[in-house]
Amino acid sequence: MRILLAAPLLIVSSVVRAEEPPVPPPPSLAATTWILVDQASGRTLAGKDIDVGVEPASLTKLMTAYAVFRALRDKKLALDTEVPVSERAWRAEGSRTFVDVDSRVPVEVLIQGMIVQSGNDATIALAEAVAGTEDTFAALMNQYSERLGMKHSHFENSTGLPGREHRMTVADIARLTRAIIREFPDYYRWYSQREFTWNGITQPNRNGLLARDPSVDGVKTGMTDAAGYCLVSSAERDGMRLVAVVMGARDMKAREDASLALLNYGFSFYETRVLQPAGTEMAVHRVYKARGGRAAVGVARNFTVTLPRGQADRVELRLELAPRVFAPLTVADQVGVVRAMVDGEVVAEAPLHPLAEVPRGNIFRRIWDTILSWFA
Repeated sequence: MRILLAAPLLIVSSVVRAEEPPVPPPPSLAATTWILVDQASGRTLAGKDIDVGVEPASLTKLMTAYAVFRALRDKKLALDTEVPVSERAWRAEGSRTFVDVDSRVPVEVLIQGMIVQSGNDATIALAEAVAGTEDTFAALMNQYSERLGMKHSHFENSTGLPGREHRMTVADIARLTRAIIREFPDYYRWYSQREFTWNGITQPNRNGLLARDPSVDGVKTGMTDAAGYCLVSSAERDGMRLVAVVMGARDMKAREDASLALLNYGFSFYETRVLQPAGTEMAVHRVYKARGGRAAVGVARNFTVTLPRGQADRVELRLELAPRVFAPLTVADQVGVVRAMVDGEVVAEAPLHPLAEVPRGNIFRRIWDTILSWFA
């Protein structure tokens, strides 16, 4: 791997090229739309009609879960908070957790009912606990969708029951799934739970891949007549995690076979490398008006790249630092960008930040650097 610093270019290490194994095209799947994405880098490895909005069925509950997890993180709810079950939640159509009307059920129980059993009654009860009404909760779902960059999705309810404008794309679903895994690892464990019992009724997780492949640890199934059989799956092998989304399969086995074919394809022909760990120095940047006049910069998150096997050794890192930067700076301020390149093509990029707070220097430093900056 080479590290290049733009203007001037400094070659730090050389590259040894080796013969690369071939990468065949992805498998042909019996599904309407699908995608395979690397968790760490976000790179799309394969897909079909990835930005076409379709009816998502119970995959909607991924966004419901995300909003509930945010409420837990913000301490608006706690896992042991007892939520009243309204008649509207109790009368919900479709899959059920069998919570009783006018009972009070802990949030943790409702979450498991929503995730493991796909219970619409538990889901609506959670939506009402977070936002008061399901309609208000749907508006909250759309706000989180926008923040996450889900450009082609729209929610009308918390459960995934059919709605005129209720749509998601496989690209957006993969983006949302990656956010859940990244932001809420402690809660993600529920997606691998095989069964759940409430009110004396035990129901299994409908994700058959949990039993078929030990590397699979989630995520969510969905099915309506219009949507067909849908599955979001995630697996981790040798430190590499992939997310697959399959929509519109003809039956349960077809959605599992298609998902497993995608995962096996990705693990067989691609690899993910950490090019630069978070918090390590990549360069020292001139900072005007700063105490000491310099700041170490690097990436806030591990800088990763996903490439066909054998190509990672050919990556060059190009650092581009902002020409004039002034103190004070926080670790959230962007002071440049690092790009991973293979044969001149950008395959990944990330912002550069100060590795520590950069305070202003004394009055003499500030005056002197102000003068110097005029000529920079």
